[in-house]
Amino acid sequence: MIDVRRLEALVAVHRTGSVSAAAASLHYGQPTVSHHLRRLEAETGSVLLQRVGRGVRLTGDGQRLARRGEEILGLLERAEAELAAATQLRAGHVRLAAFPSAAATLVPTAIAHLADRHPDLTLDLVEAEPPEAAELLRAGEVDLALTFAYPGHRDVDGVSSTPLFDDPLYLVAGDGADLAGARRDGLGHLAERRWITGCERCRAELLALCEVAGFAPRIAFASDDYVAVQSLVAGGVGVTVLPGLALRAHRHPDIACEPLAGAARQVRLSSYGAPPRPVAVEAVAQALIAATPG
Repeated sequence: MIDVRRLEALVAVHRTGSVSAAAASLHYGQPTVSHHLRRLEAETGSVLLQRVGRGVRLTGDGQRLARRGEEILGLLERAEAELAAATQLRAGHVRLAAFPSAAATLVPTAIAHLADRHPDLTLDLVEAEPPEAAELLRAGEVDLALTFAYPGHRDVDGVSSTPLFDDPLYLVAGDGADLAGARRDGLGHLAERRWITGCERCRAELLALCEVAGFAPRIAFASDDYVAVQSLVAGGVGVTVLPGLALRAHRHPDIACEPLAGAARQVRLSSYGAPPRPVAVEAVAQALIAATPG
């Protein structure tokens, strides 16, 4: 592979017309430039310069390589400038995955934070539940992900997560009578009611809570849409359990809610690989941390 310093020496001779002028433009000694040129000819197996009187001129091969060299060096300069801009947060592009209720609550606050402090940073958002978000991280399709986990969950290999906060779970019913009975007798009071559940992980947690209460719930409907789930509850179809972020994102006026003591999911900030993160990615991470509830 061609050494960039030797290519730079050839381009400088092409631009300035002599080895001495090239050395001056590069702030090298003339012997250094001559050495780079000889090594470049040896590496490429081509005659790149011809002596003409007391000077030199580029051969056809030398001119062709010098023109390509100008393109290559220009691209390298552009890459360095883009990297410097991202490092200093004059620019940057970060891809974030978030589960729906986080996308509706935490992410807008984080975006406002970034717009105020880093207006040139671009953030792309894709909605994804935790299993899909982990795959996106592993595939390199996103840089960060807001995920959640219930007790006993383990991260996918290669994905590292930082806990942000515990998101409490709420019993949600169409009126206060069911909640009053549950406060008095626990979830077992609702053993004969129909239940509505959400994603696979949420269903597993609901089944575990009901098992502790001594019954298996009769699941009437399942939906990942927390707006639809609340509408079903409000319509008298059944009862459900929802996390706090889902109720913060949307609260149907005709439902009643009661926190379930000791029941919560952990909201996490996940990335692939070990830290440190690139500066732009870390800026987004800090904005998300700042957006978490007190």
